[in-house]
Amino acid sequence: MKILTLCALLCAMMALTRAAALAESNNDLGAVAEIQEHNHAIKRSPSCPSNWKRNNGQCFIYVPRAMTWAQAERNCQSMGANLASVHKAEEYHWIQRMITDQTHGYPNAWLGGSDSAEEGVWFWSDGTPFKFAYWCKGEPNNKKHQHCLQINDGANKCWDDMHCSKLLPSVCAKKI
Repeated sequence: MKILTLCALLCAMMALTRAAALAESNNDLGAVAEIQEHNHAIKRSPSCPSNWKRNNGQCFIYVPRAMTWAQAERNCQSMGANLASVHKAEEYHWIQRMITDQTHGYPNAWLGGSDSAEEGVWFWSDGTPFKFAYWCKGEPNNKKHQHCLQINDGANKCWDDMHCSKLLPSVCAKKI
């Protein structure tokens, strides 16, 4: 078994060395991609880091530690991620199930939505378009300057704008 592993690693290193030399001599990075595409020894399936959950080409993690919205975003960034953005109902319900699997409940938590730059103009901290929303009835209401998006609010477990200084758990996401 060790010999097979060693042989596979040696073949992969030789293929990468050949690809790098070819790319350097041709000054063509496409040559590296072409060789890698045809060499099964160096193909790897994308995966998520330990404790992260995979869904639709992204990795997610529920962070139970209560933080402000800004602290939660910074924490996600320290892991190469952002607070999660949501682009359809199925994705939101998947995030809720991920949280419920860990907490056995529906705690409020931060997502990456904010309108702090301009009232009523919501954006995702990861820069993706804010096209889908699951606001609770009457929300967002900006009651006393609420600018950050919390989930699992009320009986319908929907979205609510909340004061960004509130301490909540959060959900981080990053592309694979």
